[in-house]
Amino acid sequence: MDLSIVIVNYQTFELTRNTVNSILEYEYPFSYEILVVDNASGDDSLAKLQDYFKDRVKFIASTENNGFAAGNNQALRIAAGKYVLLLNSDTIVWENTLEDIYDYMESHNDVGACGCRVILENGELDKACKRSFPNVKNSFFRLFHIPTNSKDNDYNLDDLPDDEIYEIDCLTGAFMFMRAEALDKVGFLDETFFMYGEDIDLCYRIKHEGWKIIYYGKSKITHLKGASSKKQKSKLIYEFYRAMYVYYKKHHANENSFIVNIVVYLGITLLCILKLFLNLFKKKD
Repeated sequence: MDLSIVIVNYQTFELTRNTVNSILEYEYPFSYEILVVDNASGDDSLAKLQDYFKDRVKFIASTENNGFAAGNNQALRIAAGKYVLLLNSDTIVWENTLEDIYDYMESHNDVGACGCRVILENGELDKACKRSFPNVKNSFFRLFHIPTNSKDNDYNLDDLPDDEIYEIDCLTGAFMFMRAEALDKVGFLDETFFMYGEDIDLCYRIKHEGWKIIYYGKSKITHLKGASSKKQKSKLIYEFYRAMYVYYKKHHANENSFIVNIVVYLGITLLCILKLFLNLFKKKD
């Protein structure tokens, strides 16, 4: 098997169906399998997907929802591909994207993970598809929307072209095309992250093991994630900021003083509380 494509479904029958169909629509010069993990949806989405795709897709039914990382890991444990693609259930894969990145990985053996240009529904770039690793300084500039002319502080790599190919620090979990050999060395997604942050953590481990992380801007997917103005569930807001805490504690706490760590943890906590408070006044969809 050349490629294993992993998709986690959680109550998103139509989105997941469209994502899988965007893959099946094209022919490929390599073998592949599609693994759909249902994260204990509790609705009829799994049954409907099974009925729709029959034996064209392999399904894994979780008995409980332990998070996005845990869901993906269930499929990664049985994935047979030389390469593995983590793909969000709210994406549409464009023609030639999988083939182009597969060919790139085949000719660049030092690349552990590769991403593509991710386009939002409004046509804008999803900036999460090409990022620097977060640190105290660039996170401060980003969280408080402070402009910076320093490339060292540019978390979203805004100065780099969107349609070219180059090495970066981390990709988005919406599309991560990875070498199975790299995963064998660094391990799967860290299930301490329920949702958010697990993609950054995995890229950090891949890169620190000596593999390159590549942004392949010549190929695209569409990501249909929700607009930031919509009211969010408090659980998601909490997990977003908890992921910051988990990532910082895991990779950076030992590098900084006790005082810096306290300031960082306090800042994360205050931002989370503020976000939860402001979210109370947003209208539901």
